[in-house]
Amino acid sequence: MATATAHPKFNLISSEHVVGAKIYDPGGKEIGEIDHLMIDKISGHARYAVVNFCGFMCLRPGHHPLPWSSLKYDREREGYLANVTEQLLEAAPDFSDDSWMDREWEMRVHRHYAAHPYWEESATL
Repeated sequence: MATATAHPKFNLISSEHVVGAKIYDPGGKEIGEIDHLMIDKISGHARYAVVNFCGFMCLRPGHHPLPWSSLKYDREREGYLANVTEQLLEAAPDFSDDSWMDREWEMRVHRHYAAHPYWEESATL
């Protein structure tokens, strides 16, 4: 059986290496980890990383979605950088299981994290 890998010379990564990947703040401090992804079932593109920030002083226990476009992969850390601060997390829009069906909520989340909304991407992406 082949082992899933994240090869440093290629951009593809197995989902096994994304789930559990560490999230770092702008200063390089580990603030959480990816619990799971929300993937557009039509395009196959990741839209949100649902992150457990409990390592970030457990300010908002539970899982919180970050727009995928707000994360940047850091090869050295083999994790993701996010422009998330304690204050930003504290002020994030509330989340529930019904949020995924609410475009207004998605708009608030993308504005909150200064992330480009995926639904405004070109159809060719």
